[in-house]
Amino acid sequence: QARPVQSGGGLMQPGESLQLFCIDSGFSFEFDAMSWYRQGPGKEREFLASISGSGGVTNYADFVKGRFTISRDNAKKTVYLQMDNLKPEDTAVYFCNNVARGTWGQGAQVTVSS
Repeated sequence: QARPVQSGGGLMQPGESLQLFCIDSGFSFEFDAMSWYRQGPGKEREFLASISGSGGVTNYADFVKGRFTISRDNAKKTVYLQMDNLKPEDTAVYFCNNVARGTWGQGAQVTVSS
């Protein structure tokens, strides 16, 4: 089955903002909850945020509340992760996840360094 395809990522400076993109071409996208995770160097993959199929319900890990925002555009079959005020500890590989189908994007490296 199709897996999400990610874009975005890169080398950022502390305090900057970055938006990650995840396109999921699955036929049921508009009904599928989506989420974002990340895995830092030497760390386990950790949950960041999730969003319901309609976009009406979102959940965040406490440590990203107020800095990260998840959103989606079902017409474009895309889910976004807006990351503001980036910190060096945000350095990680970021993954999007189709919760309903259990599929994962390929990952995107985000490095925050001065």
